[in-house]
Amino acid sequence: MPIHTIVWNENVHERTHENIRKIYPEGIHGCIAAGLAKESDIAVSTATLEQPEHGLSQKRLEETDVLIWWGHMAHDKVEDAIVDRVQKRVLEGMGLIVLHSGHYSKIFKRLMGTTCSLCWREADERERLWVTNPSHPIAAGIDRCLVLDREEMYGEPFGIPEPEETVFISWFKGGEVFRSGVCWQRGAGRIFYFRPGHESYPTYHNPQVQKVIANAVRWARPQGAKWVDVCPNVKQMPEG
Repeated sequence: MPIHTIVWNENVHERTHENIRKIYPEGIHGCIAAGLAKESDIAVSTATLEQPEHGLSQKRLEETDVLIWWGHMAHDKVEDAIVDRVQKRVLEGMGLIVLHSGHYSKIFKRLMGTTCSLCWREADERERLWVTNPSHPIAAGIDRCLVLDREEMYGEPFGIPEPEETVFISWFKGGEVFRSGVCWQRGAGRIFYFRPGHESYPTYHNPQVQKVIANAVRWARPQGAKWVDVCPNVKQMPEG
């Protein structure tokens, strides 16, 4: 069965900034989805902030294996009821991939339970994402490092819980380092945060970045039994 995946994007920059629309004429979500559409085992669609229920109806989420989230300017515009809905689906087993400035999204901060704060600088810097765990499925097909000639810098400290797995650590020309590819599990759902993707740069056109995202979709897909939010009163099991 294909991995049913939604690429969610607030789709604000592309509608309000001509320079960004030139980089992503179909939107950041459209570019990411186009990359995933090349994968025979992934069935991809998109959703955006301005759609009814932000494109994330209960029925649609119930049919989704992995949700990819990109946000920046409009974190506060995301309705809390939709955040509740996404959180419930992650706990039940839906995978969540959070990209770049989605670190400050309501859903990521809710699931992490921390500030998710960091320091940043937009200065056209080279970024090297070093693979710290070559055997991890998300790093499959990536060499020792992934190089982006121009990106926004994110630096430590990164206000997240200690990752359960770290796949990438970034180094920037200015000297900073950052935990750029990190994993957790919440309930039955797997979560991956991936740092690159500032809207002013063509990062999501990069084939290696597309490969990481596709690998992450496969890793984050539901793993088995659905987590059920119940507290039953059970009988004692017989001895023996």
